[in-house]
Amino acid sequence: MNSMRRVVVTGIGIVSPLGIGARTHWENLIGGKVAVRRIAAFDPGGFPSQIAGEVPAFKITDFVPKSYRKATKVMARDIELAVVAADDAFKDANIQSRAYTDKPSIPAGRFGCNIGAGLISAELNELTAAMHVAREGNKLDLKKWGQDGMGQLTPLWLLKYLPNMLACHVTIVHELKGPSNTITCADASSHLAIGEAFRTIQRGKADLAICGGAESKVNPMGLMRQCLVKRVNTESNESPERAVRPFDSGAAGTCIGEGGGLLILEEYESAKNRGAKIYAELVGFGASQDTHNITDPSPTGHSYGSAIRKAMTEAKVSPAGVGCLVPHGLGIASHDRAEIAGLRLALGDALEKVPLAPIKAQIGNLAAGCGVDAATAVLSLHSGAIPPAVNSNKSSSIERLNMQPTARETKFDVAITSVYSLGGQNAALVFRRV
Repeated sequence: MNSMRRVVVTGIGIVSPLGIGARTHWENLIGGKVAVRRIAAFDPGGFPSQIAGEVPAFKITDFVPKSYRKATKVMARDIELAVVAADDAFKDANIQSRAYTDKPSIPAGRFGCNIGAGLISAELNELTAAMHVAREGNKLDLKKWGQDGMGQLTPLWLLKYLPNMLACHVTIVHELKGPSNTITCADASSHLAIGEAFRTIQRGKADLAICGGAESKVNPMGLMRQCLVKRVNTESNESPERAVRPFDSGAAGTCIGEGGGLLILEEYESAKNRGAKIYAELVGFGASQDTHNITDPSPTGHSYGSAIRKAMTEAKVSPAGVGCLVPHGLGIASHDRAEIAGLRLALGDALEKVPLAPIKAQIGNLAAGCGVDAATAVLSLHSGAIPPAVNSNKSSSIERLNMQPTARETKFDVAITSVYSLGGQNAALVFRRV
């Protein structure tokens, strides 16, 4: 790895339940604001869990060039979140792409795009109208669906719901022609996408890349799936601000959310030459697969800890050198215990000393949008502040963890962010102060 090129973060774009834009998200996160509340996007009355982390209202046409506004008609919610986050990242990096000028300041062929995505849920009103004409009594008739039902859908309907359309729209809007890919590995998608972009730049196949992920589960289908696998808190509908309690002895489940976090990675010399603001250097990436169970991580945390250890080994970072760790911290008791076991395997006796910053209590689980976790780790390192561990008042009986209910100001040199997914994928990233 020593012969490979150095990679730094020069732009951050965030759209989260705490606000539109990295600055707003960070200020509200550090301030301890909780954005989990009763769902407003649809009536959740018939669901056992009725709360979520929802992104504040926005108009997607405000975030694309005038010439591209027609295309917003074929953007599902997940795509919109990615496009908004990308706009924030490009502006933050002070990069003039095709979205802002006829004379871009970037080499399009050397600018990659890796964006993680989830299973995009189709809008029920569209499907209902089509299925209504294809029913035989109370059943869907597949012959009628082929003859009449599908004709009720717009010809471009499918383009709204393909996972690769997040990266597709971002690359078209900003005219990026470098290596591009989409990763769909649930909660691990963003970190795996960032890791792939990292490797691409290290190897010299690109000089810049926008990477991370976005997703919205704030829809009936997304909520129902999480209810069926019993991951969400069904006891705190009347007190949503206390619903998600990561690593807390009273943890009773997570809640759905929506958002996106994208980083602009850049080759170090390129960033220096253009006088870019450098947030941090990405120095380690690790990934692994847990085959224990499709809905639960291994209680041993072995695979999760392995991903973190791999990233730390590449970064040449010892457990004692970690200044902040943004864990996955879903607030699901069995998952949290497994995660703590993995952290213990990776950090050893240093676990009790490493400051943890679980942020899901404030925003919910953004799934493929966990690029927000990675962006938060970078912002924490850059600003010298560790976000609060909201709702984690009663520490787990398994371990004594270094968490505080209020933000901490402290300068440190290394931040780690780690995630695991429903399905067993694990990923970790290590950032170092430049």
